Amino acid sequence: LRQSTEKLEKILDDTVRLIAGTMRIRDVYTADHQENVARLAMAIALEMGASDDSARGLWVAGMVHDIGKLHIPGEILNKPTSLSALEYNIVKRHAEVGSKTLQEVSFPWPIAKIVSQHHERLDGSGYPCGLAGEEIMEETRILSVADVVEAMCSHRPYRGAHSLDTALETIKSGAGTLFDKKAVDSCLKVFEKGFLFLK
Repeated sequence: LRQSTEKLEKILDDTVRLIAGTMRIRDVYTADHQENVARLAMAIALEMGASDDSARGLWVAGMVHDIGKLHIPGEILNKPTSLSALEYNIVKRHAEVGSKTLQEVSFPWPIAKIVSQHHERLDGSGYPCGLAGEEIMEETRILSVADVVEAMCSHRPYRGAHSLDTALETIKSGAGTLFDKKAVDSCLKVFEKGFLFLK
């Protein structure tokens, strides 16, 4: 039974990596971003005392959280200048589009819901639904912290990479308003313990 469980877990991991890998064909940045976010979200969850299973669910969510960007035209996704209001609205749809895509997969965790909420913010200023506080799943609150830190530390066509210190200062200043304070505190501890993003 244990061997069967381990085999199923490996199949699931391989499938998740395959799904996430489709993004690499389209956009290498997003593929690398998803992998780094997945690793950081899992580390934050474990630092917060989550079970191995819950942390693994966050790794899965992180690996596919931007899968909806497959539906964004490349000229918008990789535009070297600021997006117009119309273009930004197209980009903002990726959370909902990704969630709908992932609803077709019977994950043992609420992956589609986590993905749909990953741009929501505690004060209700996020998107797509303007959820606030406890309306946002704890898993999503962890994922959004990891997402912001990794995104800020990465080079994008329209801006250079920020330093890790700047990214951590951003989540610290937003703790309790934009971001979950426990998730922020745990993220800081994870980096204090030597967490590194993959290059």
